[in-house]
Amino acid sequence: MRVVALSAYLPSYRIISRWAERNGHEIVLVVTLPPTNRYGAGPSPFADPVSAETNVLMTSKLKSIATPVIGALQPDLVVSAAFPRLIPEEILRIPSYGALNLHPTRLPNGRGPNPARVVYEGSPTVDVTVHRTASAFDTGAIMAQRSAPLPVDLSGAWLFNAWVELLGDALDEAGAKAFAGDPGSAQDDSIASYAGVFEPSECELDLTEPSASIIRKTAALNMFMPRATAVIQGSPVLISSVHVAGGNNPAAAGTVLAKHPDGWDIQTADGTLRVVAENIV
Repeated sequence: MRVVALSAYLPSYRIISRWAERNGHEIVLVVTLPPTNRYGAGPSPFADPVSAETNVLMTSKLKSIATPVIGALQPDLVVSAAFPRLIPEEILRIPSYGALNLHPTRLPNGRGPNPARVVYEGSPTVDVTVHRTASAFDTGAIMAQRSAPLPVDLSGAWLFNAWVELLGDALDEAGAKAFAGDPGSAQDDSIASYAGVFEPSECELDLTEPSASIIRKTAALNMFMPRATAVIQGSPVLISSVHVAGGNNPAAAGTVLAKHPDGWDIQTADGTLRVVAENIV
């Protein structure tokens, strides 16, 4: 089958390209956006061709520029991932088997631009959904979903890698269903939730909370770069990671138990965490 991919983030595009390779499909075009800081500093990863064989169209003008190009290619399916723009109906009507989108939450929970919020707010699992693309973000019929339990020593890297693996597996199922004409299952809007961007105040950790909460929040905040902060011994620090240190000290929650060259052992509400920081004073 002939596939058009839409993505503004190279690792997400690779989920689509690997799926296409596994299943014998051809990606005839990648549509991406001009350089953005959405996923970190620097230019768009698509500033250079994805490969010598891949056609890349970089534009923010989806109706006037992307639509006629996609129309001329007559793809069988459009697949998007980490593409923070609504895909216009003019594009959605082109492919023979419709359009799919990859979203790293269990929809309808966690619609919106910040799927890491679901983990930040307490989900015990990492979840993904592949759904049909609709006129509103993350609202289309569900084609496939996957879940995995969070480990005790969760990190941003583990969470990201789990998203990649689960989305690839879900796309195998969703793509097969799309080509078989399966319309998917409608989402229940009455139980939908929205995952908005983190406010600056949400980036500051309370180290007196339970260890599991601190670990989840750190992993969610630090998906693409360190953003988790805390005040330790009166100084603000940028936290790169936290790990279970074991044991439970009788000291009050928030007490620094030991200092290391790269951080501290800190008593939480129910245990000890090793806190590794970017800027040690």
